[in-house]
Formats: sequence, structure tokens, C-alpha cells
Amino acid sequence: MTDCIFCNIIARKIPAKIIYEDEQVVAFWDAYPASPIHLLLVPKTHIATFNDIPEEDQILTHIGSVARKITRDLGIAESGYRVFINVNRGGGQVVFHLHAHLVSGKDLGTVFFSLAVAGAILWRKIVNTFSRGKKLLL
Repeated sequence: MTDCIFCNIIARKIPAKIIYEDEQVVAFWDAYPASPIHLLLVPKTHIATFNDIPEEDQILTHIGSVARKITRDLGIAESGYRVFINVNRGGGQVVFHLHAHLVSGKDLGTVFFSLAVAGAILWRKIVNTFSRGKKLLL
């Protein structure tokens, strides 16, 4: 697809910091990283979303193998990392070309736990405020 940013990166029409490439997948550093290590693993075949992967396709298995290789090469396989795929707008997908995020470099468990606790506290304040008939002031 000519208007797909990832297709254009794969075709070398748009620059990217590529860290890995084979016949099926290209991996490169995210232009807007959410953590110190944030890579995108992208199939060379344009597949819009996770939902569009053909049943017999082994691309996810291959992406998993590539992720494990990259984490070993970067020295983060033992310390920890996350691999995830956002699906459609409601799931956070922004670029509609299947891709997996590989992130590491922060204590992600603590970060996500802290965000969850803060969100729960805020939610409780909102619920308590409205249940008392008060206006919410943040």
C-alpha cells in the first residue's frame, strides 16, 4: 500500500533505524518511544490488523522468534520485556499495518501498577462525589 507508513519504511522510501530484517519481518526503533527500548516488529506483507491474519499464517510465531532473538542480542531477555499488539482504534492501533511492540528498560510492572492505583483512586473520588450529589472539581 503506497499510503502505509510501514510499507514505505519496508520499501526504504521512509527512513527508520532498522535493527533486524529477514524475508518476513523488519524490526525498527519506534519514532515516538514509550520506554527506553521500544521497537516495532512489522511483517513485510501488509496485513491491516491482528483480526486480518489468515488462519494458516505463521507470522505471529515468526514475530515471537524474532522478538526473542532481538531481546537476547540487546541483553534484555533475562531482565524482562513486553511484546504486545494493539488491535483497531479501540485497542490503541494507530497505524493499520499489523505490528508488535517490544518494550523494555523501565520497571513496567511498577509503572502500570502505579497508573492502575492512581486511576482507581481518581475513579473512587468521582463516584463518591457524584453519589453525594456534588459537582466535580479537579
